[in-house]
Amino acid sequence: MPDRPLSILFVSSEVYPFAKTGGLADVSHALPMALRELGHDVRVMLPKYGNVSERRNRIHEINRLKEVPIAVGDTVEPATIKSSSMQNPRTKVQAYVTTNFTYFDSKKGLYADPVTGEPYNNDERFIFFDRSVVTTCLLLGWFPDIIHCNAWQTGLIGAYIRTMHAKEFARTRLVFTIHNAADQGIFPASSLEKTGLPKEVYPRLTHAKQLNFTKAGMEFADAITTVSPTYAKEITRDKIASGGTPALFRGYQIEGILNGIDTYYWNPKTDPLIEHRYDAESWKDGKALNKKALRDRMKLPHEEKVPVLATIARLGEAKGIPLLIEILPELLRESVQIVVLGEGDPSLATTLQKLAAKHPKKLAVFMGFDDELAHLIEAGADMYLMPSLFEPCGLNQMYSMVYGTVPIVRATGGLIDTVTEFDPDARKGTGFVFRDYTADDFLAAIKRALALYKKPTYWATLVQNCMSQDFSWSKSARRYEEIYRDILARR
Repeated sequence: MPDRPLSILFVSSEVYPFAKTGGLADVSHALPMALRELGHDVRVMLPKYGNVSERRNRIHEINRLKEVPIAVGDTVEPATIKSSSMQNPRTKVQAYVTTNFTYFDSKKGLYADPVTGEPYNNDERFIFFDRSVVTTCLLLGWFPDIIHCNAWQTGLIGAYIRTMHAKEFARTRLVFTIHNAADQGIFPASSLEKTGLPKEVYPRLTHAKQLNFTKAGMEFADAITTVSPTYAKEITRDKIASGGTPALFRGYQIEGILNGIDTYYWNPKTDPLIEHRYDAESWKDGKALNKKALRDRMKLPHEEKVPVLATIARLGEAKGIPLLIEILPELLRESVQIVVLGEGDPSLATTLQKLAAKHPKKLAVFMGFDDELAHLIEAGADMYLMPSLFEPCGLNQMYSMVYGTVPIVRATGGLIDTVTEFDPDARKGTGFVFRDYTADDFLAAIKRALALYKKPTYWATLVQNCMSQDFSWSKSARRYEEIYRDILARR
Protein backbone atom coordinates (compact mmCIF):
# COMPACT_ATOMS: atom_id res chain seq x y z
CA MET A 1 0.00 0.00 0.00
CA PRO A 2 1.43 3.41 -0.93
CA ASP A 3 2.14 5.95 1.81
CA ARG A 4 -0.77 8.27 2.48
CA PRO A 5 -0.47 11.93 1.46
CA LEU A 6 0.58 14.25 4.27
CA SER A 7 -0.97 17.52 5.39
CA ILE A 8 1.74 20.19 5.58
CA LEU A 9 1.61 23.82 6.70
CA PHE A 10 4.66 25.67 5.37
CA VAL A 11 5.26 28.93 7.28
CA SER A 12 7.57 31.73 6.18
CA SER A 13 7.93 35.49 6.64
CA GLU A 14 8.27 35.92 2.88
CA VAL A 15 6.93 33.92 -0.04
CA TYR A 16 7.25 34.72 -3.72
CA PRO A 17 5.29 36.33 -5.40
CA PHE A 18 3.72 38.02 -2.36
CA ALA A 19 6.82 39.36 -0.60
CA LYS A 20 10.52 38.93 -1.26
CA THR A 21 13.87 40.23 -0.05
CA GLY A 22 15.96 37.22 -1.05
CA GLY A 23 16.23 33.48 -1.51
CA LEU A 24 13.91 32.64 1.40
CA ALA A 25 10.94 33.83 -0.67
CA ASP A 26 11.98 31.72 -3.66
CA VAL A 27 12.41 28.59 -1.52
CA SER A 28 9.08 29.25 0.24
CA HIS A 29 7.40 29.26 -3.15
CA ALA A 30 9.21 26.42 -4.90
CA LEU A 31 9.46 23.79 -2.14
CA PRO A 32 5.72 23.82 -1.29
CA MET A 33 4.95 23.54 -5.00
CA ALA A 34 7.32 20.57 -5.31
CA LEU A 35 5.76 18.89 -2.27
CA ARG A 36 2.29 19.48 -3.72
CA GLU A 37 3.41 17.78 -6.93
CA LEU A 38 4.33 14.75 -4.80
CA GLY A 39 0.66 14.55 -3.84
CA HIS A 40 0.62 16.19 -0.41
CA ASP A 41 -1.91 18.68 0.96
CA VAL A 42 0.39 21.69 1.27
CA ARG A 43 -0.63 25.16 2.40
CA VAL A 44 1.60 28.16 3.08
CA MET A 45 1.21 31.02 5.53
CA LEU A 46 2.85 34.46 5.61
CA PRO A 47 2.19 38.03 6.79
CA LYS A 48 0.81 40.73 4.48
CA TYR A 49 3.12 43.71 4.55
CA GLY A 50 2.08 47.21 3.53
CA ASN A 51 3.73 46.92 0.11
CA VAL A 52 1.79 43.76 -0.81
CA SER A 53 -1.16 44.41 -3.10
CA GLU A 54 -4.28 42.45 -2.16
CA ARG A 55 -5.76 43.11 -5.59
CA ARG A 56 -2.75 42.01 -7.62
CA ASN A 57 -2.23 38.92 -5.47
CA ARG A 58 -5.96 38.09 -5.36
CA ILE A 59 -6.09 38.03 -1.57
CA HIS A 60 -9.63 37.70 -0.22
CA GLU A 61 -11.32 37.33 3.14
CA ILE A 62 -12.37 34.13 4.92
CA ASN A 63 -15.57 34.71 6.90
CA ARG A 64 -14.65 32.76 10.01
CA LEU A 65 -11.14 34.26 10.24
CA LYS A 66 -12.02 37.94 10.56
CA GLU A 67 -10.88 40.17 13.43
CA VAL A 68 -9.29 37.37 15.46
CA PRO A 69 -7.85 38.74 18.74
CA ILE A 70 -4.10 38.06 19.17
CA ALA A 71 -2.25 39.02 22.36
CA VAL A 72 1.27 40.45 22.39
CA GLY A 73 2.10 41.08 26.02
CA ASP A 74 -0.71 43.21 27.45
CA THR A 75 -1.78 44.41 23.99
CA VAL A 76 -4.48 42.68 21.97
CA GLU A 77 -4.58 43.33 18.23
CA PRO A 78 -6.99 41.91 15.62
CA ALA A 79 -5.68 39.58 12.93
CA THR A 80 -7.76 38.96 9.84
CA ILE A 81 -6.53 35.84 8.06
CA LYS A 82 -7.13 36.02 4.34
CA SER A 83 -6.73 33.52 1.52
CA SER A 84 -4.87 33.47 -1.76
CA SER A 85 -2.93 30.95 -3.82
CA MET A 86 0.22 30.49 -5.83
CA GLN A 87 0.35 28.39 -8.94
CA ASN A 88 2.17 27.36 -12.07
CA PRO A 89 0.89 25.29 -15.03
CA ARG A 90 1.54 22.09 -13.05
CA THR A 91 0.00 22.73 -9.66
CA LYS A 92 -1.56 25.13 -7.17
CA VAL A 93 -1.01 25.78 -3.44
CA GLN A 94 -3.33 27.64 -1.07
CA ALA A 95 -1.90 30.51 0.96
CA TYR A 96 -3.12 31.98 4.24
CA VAL A 97 -2.15 35.63 4.76
CA THR A 98 -2.10 37.32 8.18
CA THR A 99 -3.24 40.93 7.96
CA ASN A 100 -3.05 43.55 10.69
CA PHE A 101 -2.73 47.30 10.31
CA THR A 102 -0.53 48.07 13.30
CA TYR A 103 2.13 45.41 12.83
CA PHE A 104 2.16 44.84 9.07
CA ASP A 105 -0.16 46.80 6.76
CA SER A 106 1.03 50.20 8.00
CA LYS A 107 4.66 49.35 7.22
CA LYS A 108 6.08 49.41 3.70
CA GLY A 109 9.19 47.37 4.41
CA LEU A 110 9.30 43.73 5.46
CA TYR A 111 11.65 44.09 8.42
CA ALA A 112 12.86 47.70 8.41
CA ASP A 113 11.86 51.14 7.20
CA PRO A 114 12.90 51.25 3.53
CA VAL A 115 13.93 54.92 3.79
CA THR A 116 15.76 55.08 7.13
CA GLY A 117 16.81 51.44 7.43
CA GLU A 118 15.58 51.40 11.03
CA PRO A 119 14.29 47.95 12.06
CA TYR A 120 10.65 47.72 13.06
CA ASN A 121 9.48 46.26 16.40
CA ASN A 122 10.11 42.82 14.95
CA ASP A 123 9.87 40.96 18.23
CA GLU A 124 6.23 42.01 18.61
CA ARG A 125 5.45 41.65 14.91
CA PHE A 126 6.58 38.03 14.71
CA ILE A 127 5.18 37.06 18.11
CA PHE A 128 1.89 38.31 16.65
CA PHE A 129 2.42 36.43 13.38
CA ASP A 130 3.44 33.15 15.06
CA ARG A 131 0.42 33.26 17.33
CA SER A 132 -1.79 33.96 14.31
CA VAL A 133 -0.49 30.78 12.65
CA VAL A 134 -1.41 28.66 15.64
CA THR A 135 -4.77 30.41 16.06
CA THR A 136 -5.64 29.87 12.39
CA CYS A 137 -5.17 26.12 12.78
CA LEU A 138 -7.28 26.13 15.94
CA LEU A 139 -10.14 28.05 14.30
CA LEU A 140 -10.07 25.88 11.18
CA GLY A 141 -9.89 22.71 13.26
CA TRP A 142 -6.96 21.74 11.01
CA PHE A 143 -3.99 20.18 12.77
CA PRO A 144 -1.57 19.26 10.00
CA ASP A 145 0.80 16.32 10.13
CA ILE A 146 3.70 18.72 9.66
CA ILE A 147 4.28 22.39 10.38
CA HIS A 148 7.42 23.38 8.52
CA CYS A 149 8.82 26.63 9.96
CA ASN A 150 11.35 28.69 8.06
CA ALA A 151 13.90 31.17 9.47
CA TRP A 152 13.86 32.95 12.82
CA GLN A 153 10.59 34.79 12.22
CA THR A 154 8.70 31.51 12.71
CA GLY A 155 10.78 30.32 15.66
CA LEU A 156 8.13 30.58 18.38
CA ILE A 157 5.47 28.45 16.69
CA GLY A 158 6.90 25.25 18.16
CA ALA A 159 6.87 26.72 21.66
CA TYR A 160 3.18 27.59 21.35
CA ILE A 161 2.08 24.20 20.04
CA ARG A 162 4.15 22.26 22.57
CA THR A 163 3.05 24.24 25.62
CA MET A 164 -0.18 26.22 25.42
CA HIS A 165 -1.77 23.99 22.75
CA ALA A 166 -0.03 20.67 23.26
CA LYS A 167 -3.26 18.67 23.37
CA GLU A 168 -4.64 19.95 20.06
CA PHE A 169 -1.32 19.54 18.21
CA ALA A 170 -0.38 16.22 19.83
CA ARG A 171 -0.09 14.48 16.44
CA THR A 172 1.59 17.39 14.63
CA ARG A 173 5.34 17.27 14.05
CA LEU A 174 7.55 20.32 13.60
CA VAL A 175 10.44 20.96 11.19
CA PHE A 176 12.55 24.09 11.61
CA THR A 177 14.79 25.22 8.75
CA ILE A 178 17.68 27.62 9.34
CA HIS A 179 18.10 29.79 6.25
CA ASN A 180 20.73 32.16 7.65
CA ALA A 181 22.32 31.34 11.00
CA ALA A 182 23.73 34.86 11.27
CA ASP A 183 20.21 36.29 11.40
CA GLN A 184 18.79 34.74 14.57
CA GLY A 185 16.02 37.05 15.74
CA ILE A 186 17.70 38.31 18.93
CA PHE A 187 15.84 40.64 21.29
CA PRO A 188 16.17 41.81 24.91
CA ALA A 189 15.09 39.44 27.66
CA SER A 190 12.27 41.87 28.42
CA SER A 191 10.61 40.67 25.19
CA LEU A 192 10.05 37.23 26.75
CA GLU A 193 6.95 38.43 28.61
CA LYS A 194 5.44 39.64 25.34
CA THR A 195 5.30 36.03 24.08
CA GLY A 196 2.67 34.99 26.63
CA LEU A 197 4.51 31.69 27.02
CA PRO A 198 4.92 30.00 30.43
CA LYS A 199 7.94 31.27 32.33
CA GLU A 200 9.26 27.75 32.83
CA VAL A 201 10.11 27.55 29.11
CA TYR A 202 12.07 30.84 29.04
CA PRO A 203 15.44 29.02 29.28
CA ARG A 204 14.57 27.21 26.04
CA LEU A 205 13.88 30.54 24.33
CA THR A 206 17.05 32.32 25.40
CA HIS A 207 20.71 32.40 24.47
CA ALA A 208 23.26 34.71 26.10
CA LYS A 209 20.45 36.06 28.31
CA GLN A 210 18.42 37.30 25.35
CA LEU A 211 15.30 36.11 23.59
CA ASN A 212 16.51 34.17 20.55
CA PHE A 213 13.86 33.05 18.06
CA THR A 214 16.27 30.64 16.33
CA LYS A 215 17.13 28.94 19.62
CA ALA A 216 13.40 28.54 20.31
CA GLY A 217 12.83 27.11 16.83
CA MET A 218 15.51 24.48 17.33
CA GLU A 219 14.47 23.63 20.88
CA PHE A 220 10.93 22.60 19.97
CA ALA A 221 11.57 21.08 16.53
CA ASP A 222 11.34 17.37 15.79
CA ALA A 223 13.83 17.87 12.96
CA ILE A 224 16.19 20.74 12.15
CA THR A 225 17.50 21.39 8.67
CA THR A 226 19.54 23.99 6.89
CA VAL A 227 20.00 24.78 3.25
CA SER A 228 23.21 23.00 2.20
CA PRO A 229 25.44 20.21 3.54
CA THR A 230 28.54 22.39 3.86
CA TYR A 231 26.66 25.14 5.66
CA ALA A 232 25.34 22.61 8.19
CA LYS A 233 28.97 21.97 9.17
CA GLU A 234 30.09 25.60 8.98
CA ILE A 235 27.53 26.95 11.45
CA THR A 236 28.87 24.68 14.21
CA ARG A 237 32.49 25.81 13.81
CA ASP A 238 32.71 29.08 11.88
CA LYS A 239 32.09 32.41 13.61
CA ILE A 240 31.15 34.26 10.44
CA ALA A 241 28.72 31.64 9.11
CA SER A 242 27.04 31.29 12.50
CA GLY A 243 26.71 34.97 13.28
CA GLY A 244 29.46 34.70 15.88
CA THR A 245 27.74 31.90 17.83
CA PRO A 246 28.89 28.47 16.59
CA ALA A 247 28.38 27.05 20.10
CA LEU A 248 24.64 27.75 19.81
CA PHE A 249 24.27 25.16 17.06
CA ARG A 250 26.57 22.41 18.35
CA GLY A 251 24.03 20.80 20.64
CA TYR A 252 21.57 20.00 17.84
CA GLN A 253 21.40 17.51 15.01
CA ILE A 254 21.14 19.65 11.88
CA GLU A 255 20.83 18.16 8.40
CA GLY A 256 21.92 20.16 5.38
CA ILE A 257 19.60 19.72 2.40
CA LEU A 258 20.58 21.65 -0.70
CA ASN A 259 17.94 24.06 -1.91
CA GLY A 260 16.60 23.59 -5.40
CA ILE A 261 15.24 26.08 -7.90
CA ASP A 262 11.89 26.42 -9.60
CA THR A 263 12.68 25.01 -13.03
CA TYR A 264 9.44 26.33 -14.46
CA TYR A 265 10.15 29.93 -13.53
CA TRP A 266 13.94 29.74 -13.96
CA ASN A 267 14.39 28.01 -17.30
CA PRO A 268 15.79 29.78 -20.39
CA LYS A 269 13.68 27.55 -22.63
CA THR A 270 10.34 28.65 -21.10
CA ASP A 271 11.17 31.85 -19.17
CA PRO A 272 8.22 34.25 -19.63
CA LEU A 273 10.35 37.26 -18.62
CA ILE A 274 12.90 37.07 -21.45
CA GLU A 275 12.12 37.67 -25.11
CA HIS A 276 14.79 35.40 -26.58
CA ARG A 277 14.43 31.89 -25.18
CA TYR A 278 17.01 29.15 -25.71
CA ASP A 279 18.20 25.75 -24.55
CA ALA A 280 21.48 23.81 -24.42
CA GLU A 281 21.45 23.41 -28.20
CA SER A 282 20.72 27.03 -29.08
CA TRP A 283 22.50 28.81 -26.23
CA LYS A 284 25.02 30.71 -28.38
CA ASP A 285 22.38 32.54 -30.41
CA GLY A 286 20.08 32.94 -27.40
CA LYS A 287 22.85 34.29 -25.20
CA ALA A 288 23.93 36.76 -27.92
CA LEU A 289 20.41 38.13 -28.38
CA ASN A 290 19.83 38.47 -24.64
CA LYS A 291 23.24 40.09 -24.20
CA LYS A 292 22.26 42.70 -26.76
CA ALA A 293 18.96 43.29 -24.95
CA LEU A 294 20.79 43.57 -21.62
CA ARG A 295 23.26 46.09 -23.01
CA ASP A 296 20.42 48.11 -24.47
CA ARG A 297 18.60 48.09 -21.14
CA MET A 298 21.72 49.11 -19.20
CA LYS A 299 22.94 51.60 -21.86
CA LEU A 300 26.21 49.79 -22.47
CA PRO A 301 27.83 49.85 -25.94
CA HIS A 302 27.76 46.74 -28.10
CA GLU A 303 31.19 45.13 -28.23
CA GLU A 304 30.92 41.67 -29.68
CA LYS A 305 34.01 40.06 -28.15
CA VAL A 306 33.71 41.66 -24.72
CA PRO A 307 32.22 39.45 -22.00
CA VAL A 308 29.54 40.74 -19.65
CA LEU A 309 30.08 39.99 -15.95
CA ALA A 310 27.14 40.46 -13.59
CA THR A 311 25.94 40.21 -10.04
CA ILE A 312 22.51 40.46 -8.41
CA ALA A 313 22.81 40.89 -4.67
CA ARG A 314 21.79 42.63 -1.51
CA LEU A 315 24.52 45.22 -1.07
CA GLY A 316 26.44 44.22 2.04
CA GLU A 317 29.48 42.38 3.29
CA ALA A 318 27.75 39.00 3.42
CA LYS A 319 27.46 38.99 -0.38
CA GLY A 320 31.05 40.17 -0.83
CA ILE A 321 30.14 43.56 -2.29
CA PRO A 322 33.06 45.35 -0.51
CA LEU A 323 35.39 42.80 -2.13
CA LEU A 324 33.85 43.49 -5.54
CA ILE A 325 34.30 47.23 -5.05
CA GLU A 326 37.92 46.68 -4.03
CA ILE A 327 38.78 44.90 -7.27
CA LEU A 328 36.69 47.04 -9.64
CA PRO A 329 39.38 49.64 -10.44
CA GLU A 330 41.74 46.92 -11.66
CA LEU A 331 39.02 44.77 -13.21
CA LEU A 332 37.72 47.70 -15.24
CA ARG A 333 41.12 47.92 -16.94
CA GLU A 334 40.35 44.54 -18.51
CA SER A 335 38.24 44.08 -21.64
CA VAL A 336 34.96 43.59 -19.76
CA GLN A 337 31.57 45.07 -19.08
CA ILE A 338 29.98 44.71 -15.64
CA VAL A 339 26.32 44.88 -14.60
CA VAL A 340 25.20 45.19 -10.95
CA LEU A 341 21.60 44.90 -9.75
CA GLY A 342 20.95 45.31 -6.05
CA GLU A 343 19.93 47.35 -3.03
CA GLY A 344 21.13 47.62 0.54
CA ASP A 345 23.95 49.53 2.22
CA PRO A 346 23.64 53.18 1.05
CA SER A 347 27.41 53.80 1.22
CA LEU A 348 28.15 50.78 -0.99
CA ALA A 349 25.41 51.88 -3.40
CA THR A 350 26.91 55.38 -3.63
CA THR A 351 30.39 53.99 -4.30
CA LEU A 352 29.10 51.76 -7.09
CA GLN A 353 27.13 54.60 -8.66
CA LYS A 354 30.21 56.86 -8.61
CA LEU A 355 32.29 54.17 -10.31
CA ALA A 356 29.56 53.66 -12.92
CA ALA A 357 29.50 57.42 -13.63
CA LYS A 358 33.27 57.34 -14.09
CA HIS A 359 33.14 54.25 -16.38
CA PRO A 360 29.79 54.54 -18.23
CA LYS A 361 30.88 52.26 -21.09
CA LYS A 362 32.06 49.47 -18.80
CA LEU A 363 29.97 49.49 -15.60
CA ALA A 364 26.21 49.77 -15.28
CA VAL A 365 24.42 49.80 -11.91
CA PHE A 366 20.69 49.48 -11.19
CA MET A 367 19.66 50.20 -7.61
CA GLY A 368 16.53 48.42 -6.41
CA PHE A 369 15.05 45.07 -7.33
CA ASP A 370 13.57 44.29 -10.74
CA ASP A 371 12.54 40.70 -11.37
CA GLU A 372 12.41 41.06 -15.14
CA LEU A 373 15.89 42.60 -15.19
CA ALA A 374 17.18 39.81 -12.95
CA HIS A 375 16.05 37.23 -15.51
CA LEU A 376 17.55 39.24 -18.38
CA ILE A 377 20.86 39.47 -16.52
CA GLU A 378 20.99 35.69 -16.04
CA ALA A 379 20.15 35.18 -19.71
CA GLY A 380 22.43 37.89 -21.12
CA ALA A 381 25.56 37.78 -18.96
CA ASP A 382 28.53 35.50 -19.68
CA MET A 383 29.79 35.24 -16.10
CA TYR A 384 28.19 35.66 -12.69
CA LEU A 385 30.17 37.05 -9.73
CA MET A 386 29.37 35.68 -6.28
CA PRO A 387 32.23 36.52 -3.87
CA SER A 388 30.19 35.84 -0.71
CA LEU A 389 31.77 36.16 2.70
CA PHE A 390 29.41 33.33 3.63
CA GLU A 391 26.54 31.77 1.70
CA PRO A 392 24.12 29.32 3.33
CA CYS A 393 23.06 27.95 -0.04
CA GLY A 394 22.78 30.56 -2.75
CA LEU A 395 20.36 30.33 -5.64
CA ASN A 396 21.86 32.72 -8.18
CA GLN A 397 24.80 30.46 -8.95
CA MET A 398 22.24 27.76 -9.81
CA TYR A 399 20.11 30.12 -11.88
CA SER A 400 23.28 31.19 -13.68
CA MET A 401 24.36 27.68 -14.59
CA VAL A 402 20.91 26.80 -15.90
CA TYR A 403 21.13 29.88 -18.15
CA GLY A 404 24.66 29.07 -19.33
CA THR A 405 26.16 31.91 -17.31
CA VAL A 406 29.40 30.73 -15.73
CA PRO A 407 29.62 31.34 -11.95
CA ILE A 408 32.74 32.70 -10.23
CA VAL A 409 32.27 31.96 -6.53
CA ARG A 410 34.02 31.77 -3.19
CA ALA A 411 34.38 28.33 -1.62
CA THR A 412 31.81 28.66 1.15
CA GLY A 413 28.49 27.08 2.12
CA GLY A 414 26.25 26.03 -0.72
CA LEU A 415 28.53 27.58 -3.32
CA ILE A 416 31.13 24.87 -2.86
CA ASP A 417 28.35 22.26 -2.87
CA THR A 418 27.16 23.37 -6.31
CA VAL A 419 30.13 24.80 -8.25
CA THR A 420 33.36 22.97 -9.14
CA GLU A 421 36.48 24.47 -10.72
CA PHE A 422 36.67 23.85 -14.46
CA ASP A 423 39.53 21.58 -15.50
CA PRO A 424 40.36 22.23 -19.18
CA ASP A 425 42.25 18.95 -19.54
CA ALA A 426 39.47 16.77 -18.15
CA ARG A 427 36.77 19.06 -19.59
CA LYS A 428 34.99 18.80 -16.24
CA GLY A 429 33.72 21.45 -13.83
CA THR A 430 31.09 24.16 -13.81
CA GLY A 431 32.82 27.42 -12.92
CA PHE A 432 35.69 29.12 -11.12
CA VAL A 433 36.25 28.92 -7.37
CA PHE A 434 38.47 30.96 -5.05
CA ARG A 435 39.05 30.07 -1.41
CA ASP A 436 40.32 33.07 0.57
CA TYR A 437 38.20 36.19 1.00
CA THR A 438 40.82 38.46 -0.56
CA ALA A 439 40.96 40.76 -3.57
CA ASP A 440 43.91 38.84 -5.01
CA ASP A 441 42.14 35.48 -4.92
CA PHE A 442 38.90 36.89 -6.32
CA LEU A 443 40.66 38.72 -9.14
CA ALA A 444 42.75 35.65 -9.97
CA ALA A 445 39.57 33.56 -10.38
CA ILE A 446 38.06 36.18 -12.69
CA LYS A 447 41.23 36.30 -14.78
CA ARG A 448 41.16 32.50 -15.14
CA ALA A 449 37.62 32.86 -16.46
CA LEU A 450 38.55 35.69 -18.84
CA ALA A 451 41.45 33.66 -20.22
CA LEU A 452 39.19 30.67 -20.89
CA TYR A 453 36.56 32.90 -22.49
CA LYS A 454 39.06 33.62 -25.25
CA LYS A 455 39.11 29.89 -26.08
CA PRO A 456 35.64 29.30 -27.60
CA THR A 457 35.85 25.50 -27.70
CA TYR A 458 36.71 25.21 -24.01
CA TRP A 459 34.16 27.87 -23.10
CA ALA A 460 31.42 26.04 -24.98
CA THR A 461 32.24 22.86 -23.05
CA LEU A 462 32.05 24.75 -19.76
CA VAL A 463 28.69 26.28 -20.68
CA GLN A 464 27.34 22.86 -21.66
CA ASN A 465 28.55 21.46 -18.32
CA CYS A 466 26.65 24.22 -16.52
CA MET A 467 23.44 23.77 -18.47
CA SER A 468 23.44 20.00 -17.93
CA GLN A 469 23.17 20.35 -14.13
CA ASP A 470 19.90 19.35 -12.45
CA PHE A 471 18.98 21.82 -9.72
CA SER A 472 15.28 21.00 -9.62
CA TRP A 473 13.56 20.52 -6.27
CA SER A 474 12.65 16.89 -6.96
CA LYS A 475 15.52 15.27 -5.04
CA SER A 476 15.43 17.70 -2.09
CA ALA A 477 11.63 17.62 -1.85
CA ARG A 478 11.75 13.84 -1.57
CA ARG A 479 14.34 14.13 1.19
CA TYR A 480 12.01 16.46 3.09
CA GLU A 481 9.21 13.98 2.53
CA GLU A 482 11.40 11.26 4.09
CA ILE A 483 12.11 13.47 7.11
CA TYR A 484 8.41 14.22 7.57
CA ARG A 485 7.52 10.53 7.52
CA ASP A 486 10.39 9.64 9.81
CA ILE A 487 9.42 12.09 12.55
CA LEU A 488 5.76 11.12 12.24
CA ALA A 489 6.73 7.50 12.81
CA ARG A 490 8.43 8.36 16.11
CA ARG A 491 6.41 8.12 19.30
